[in-house]
Amino acid sequence: MKNILDIEYERLKLKNNLDVVLYQDKSLPIVAVNIWYKVGSSYEKPGKTGLAHLFEHMMFQGSEHVPKEMHFRYIQEAGGNLNGSTSIDRTNYYESVPATFLEMVLWLESDRMGFLLPALTQEKLDNQIGVVSNERRQNYENQPYGLAWEKLFAALYPKNHPYSWPTIGWMEDIQNYTLDDVKNFFNTFYSPQNASLVIGGQFDTEEAKELVKKYFEDIPNKKTLPELNVPDVQISGNKKVIYEDNVQLPRLYLAWLSDKGYGKDDASLDILADILTGTKNSRIYKSLIIDKQIAQDVAAFQYSAKINGSFIIVATPKPGIDLDTIKAEIFKEIENIIKNGLTAKEIRRSINAYKSSYVYSLQNLDALINQINDYTCFLNEPNSFVYDIGRYEKVTAENVKSVTEKYLSKNFVELNVIQKKDA
Repeated sequence: MKNILDIEYERLKLKNNLDVVLYQDKSLPIVAVNIWYKVGSSYEKPGKTGLAHLFEHMMFQGSEHVPKEMHFRYIQEAGGNLNGSTSIDRTNYYESVPATFLEMVLWLESDRMGFLLPALTQEKLDNQIGVVSNERRQNYENQPYGLAWEKLFAALYPKNHPYSWPTIGWMEDIQNYTLDDVKNFFNTFYSPQNASLVIGGQFDTEEAKELVKKYFEDIPNKKTLPELNVPDVQISGNKKVIYEDNVQLPRLYLAWLSDKGYGKDDASLDILADILTGTKNSRIYKSLIIDKQIAQDVAAFQYSAKINGSFIIVATPKPGIDLDTIKAEIFKEIENIIKNGLTAKEIRRSINAYKSSYVYSLQNLDALINQINDYTCFLNEPNSFVYDIGRYEKVTAENVKSVTEKYLSKNFVELNVIQKKDA
């Protein structure tokens, strides 16, 4: 019997090296288009941070043949939806529309890939600098705990490491972008050779191939892509950062350097995170929230990225409980795993929960197509669903015990977000 996660697809490379994947799903009269540019904030330079995120905004400001705001209007009037997102490793743009509008979406995406700069003006740039500046103020600077993540990663990585600055960028950099900065970034990274296009849903394969060639094949590549060479990172000693914020309760953040996305320990670290805080019966959650009732919330997760990863635990104590008490209980549970290991029942429950969540997430066409693009860009195999879930099925109690000791017994960064003294 065919595995439901073993998908069929076609893949082609255009003359300009645009990577194209076609996946048919005729269960609904919908087509999804998802394009990844293999550039995120990690490809920026100190002093020019936030440019990748800025482009998530600029790409909706109109291109040579598509007036400003019309990209949204065309898609929405067709009954579709669209958006984009930026991470440290990539930027993506995606649309989902009734199947008859595939050509329109490909035209829109190709026009901004090939013809964004002729429509770029200082006025548009100034407008989006204002928008991004306000986004940073609203979601980071004026939000309780809003600066915690950038404080944490700035301490976890050396100053010039590409993971040390926030994806949105530093405010000083945002407000000093020039037209030349934007043009150089676009000409360097927004090229067919640095993009991956996935089309999924109901369409005719041969017709889709011709449309892709029609709209994308004549777009030239602009520059040689720079390589991202980053040396291995080590934390020389435990670091403690104390940050005063306008908060009602303090919060504890703990971070360790860990394995990269799809690395050999990545899946075991995901399972460890779930065993620590994933359910009411998980180790740290049960200890802090149910048994001792000293925390309001706690979460652990493995943050997997292209260069490396980080394992993070975040906890908010109940009023009157200090952060050192929470920290001690967290480390007690970590030491317990290192010393005594885990049960087969814990591992099986966690793996089954992960598999269930993973399969459920793929019921959404947009999510499925985005996952295909993830595999295409990071594993060079669009049909990596069986491989990916297989990584988790192979995790054992000994694996989880081993990665706990390997990563969580090493040096770490501790961030204490505390209430401002004058608050």
